[in-house]
Amino acid sequence: MARDYYEILGVPRGADKEEIKQSYRRLARLYHPDVNKEPGAEERFKEINRAYEVLSEPELRQRYDRFGEAGISSSGAAPGYQDVGDIGGFAADIFETIFSNFAGGQTGAAGRRRDTPTRGSDLRFDLRLDFRDAVFGGEREITIKHLETCNICNGSGAKPGTKSQTCSVCEGDGQVRRAARTPFGNFTQVGVCPRCEGSGQVIRDKCEGCGGSGQKEETKKLKISIPAGVDNGTRLRISGEGDAGKKSGPSGDLYVYLYVNSDPKFHREGVDILSQERISYLQAIFGGPIQVTTVDGPVELIVPPGTQPNTVLTLEQRGVPRLGNPVSRGNHLVTIQVEIPSRTQVTAEERDLLEKLAKLRGYRTHHKGGLEGFLGGLFQK
Repeated sequence: MARDYYEILGVPRGADKEEIKQSYRRLARLYHPDVNKEPGAEERFKEINRAYEVLSEPELRQRYDRFGEAGISSSGAAPGYQDVGDIGGFAADIFETIFSNFAGGQTGAAGRRRDTPTRGSDLRFDLRLDFRDAVFGGEREITIKHLETCNICNGSGAKPGTKSQTCSVCEGDGQVRRAARTPFGNFTQVGVCPRCEGSGQVIRDKCEGCGGSGQKEETKKLKISIPAGVDNGTRLRISGEGDAGKKSGPSGDLYVYLYVNSDPKFHREGVDILSQERISYLQAIFGGPIQVTTVDGPVELIVPPGTQPNTVLTLEQRGVPRLGNPVSRGNHLVTIQVEIPSRTQVTAEERDLLEKLAKLRGYRTHHKGGLEGFLGGLFQK
């Protein structure tokens, strides 16, 4: 009894065309005779093809769903691929699978020898800064681990006094060729030599310092310059401080990603710095100078008479330097908070004076809110 085509492809009976196609391509790659040499693989591949041939064609699938194998046995459908648009994609997948197995999974390396100079890898280092360090910049010392050229073999990977030899498998070419039969014809496949990994050379006596790689990991201290005005996510590029290149290739770069710690006093918005200052109600009424803490230290700020709560006053050029132009800075924006004293904080003499002022302003101090209500009214526009 013939197996159910849905079962062969491993899809439910209600599967759409895309599900059927994906399952078919996966199974075809797995059981293709040029990939799978196990007994029965070729028959399984033919079975998968037949199931896909029927289920991918709407009319054939409809007849199969109604009448089973009997409904399509005389349909005249030719064996092969009914979905013509899928031939190219399937062929590409099969070729990639065959070539990947043949070349050790390095499909993109064909045609390129690996004894040419190779640039080293880039490295990443995450660095945390205090708020003021980000504002003004400066120098920081960091410790990194990276690959350096072995100083024993000078990067050759061979034991001192010896040298690499021509690979006997590819005869120094770095590539091997193989004729392959596919459903689309015979092809010559070119792949990386599995013995020398494309270099064309093999090392018999490996360097004891690096194990034949030509590189070894070293710990290194670096002094880096932090520009003024950096912020969270700023990336610094330190040229040539990544991993060393191979075969005298250039070194990679080191990328330092900066993260800025928050500050209990200041908040940053772009190049502006924000903070809050509390003043007494008398300072708010009469105005006058106050001392404000900035990233530069204490600075005098003049509070205008009649300043309302939450008024924002500006200290120009006391913010963050603009990145790349440190002589230009943002501003320091100070939000004024007015302290209203409680009953216990007011002396008897102060209370008498405030009650006289309340009468002059038409306030009754025994109403709901009391003295606090009166003082709050002083600052209402």
